[in-house]
Amino acid sequence: MAKASPAEQLRLLDLQALDSRIKSLRNQARNVSNNPEIASLAESVAAAESARVAAGTEVADIERELTRAEADVASVVARMARDQQHLDSGKVGSKELTALQAEIVSLERRRSDLEDVELDVMERLETARTRESEANEALTALHERRRELEEKRDAELAVIGTDSTDAEARREELAASFDPGLLAVYEKTLSRHGIGAARLFHGTSEGSGMQLSPGDLADIRKAADDDIVFCPDSGCILVRSAEWSS
Repeated sequence: MAKASPAEQLRLLDLQALDSRIKSLRNQARNVSNNPEIASLAESVAAAESARVAAGTEVADIERELTRAEADVASVVARMARDQQHLDSGKVGSKELTALQAEIVSLERRRSDLEDVELDVMERLETARTRESEANEALTALHERRRELEEKRDAELAVIGTDSTDAEARREELAASFDPGLLAVYEKTLSRHGIGAARLFHGTSEGSGMQLSPGDLADIRKAADDDIVFCPDSGCILVRSAEWSS
């Protein structure tokens, strides 16, 4: 059975406190790093980016459609202007005059129809541009929210990192002050069970949180003060205080 003075065993609780602190900080760092809201925002940003691209594509398509509609109207207006100029020249016969007048009437109707089409395209373009603007604003807001969360995460990780560095330095210093044999037993126990040492207080193991059985307590009473005893439930080293069995 491994041995260590009661005072040396008691100091194991300080080492355990630092190990628990370091473990807690690592868990905090993992939880902060794996912020589910940031992960969710990444998906939202991807969806918003797709919506923005789709809105931009729609605007570009309608702008091309408007260009064609404007060109169609301009072509008809130009043709009407040429016909009217020809009429005004006074150099047309009666038959051609009738034909030109009929064509101008037809072109007027054609221009009216094309202008209706142009107006419809312009209205659709305005709606599409509004959607594009809204998509851009939504994407910008998501980027800003993600930036805020990432900055908060990084700040929290920086604090945790500082605390971890401090705890690990103190842990290293404290561990170096133990007898290598006792430290080896503690660290093996810590590695195997997740906890290296805990108090035995009023018959309860603080490693397992369980009240020890009368038989287990009887066995521990038989052990010398410098014997290292273990929790039958959690497997950790049990550090006995003056009132451990009361």
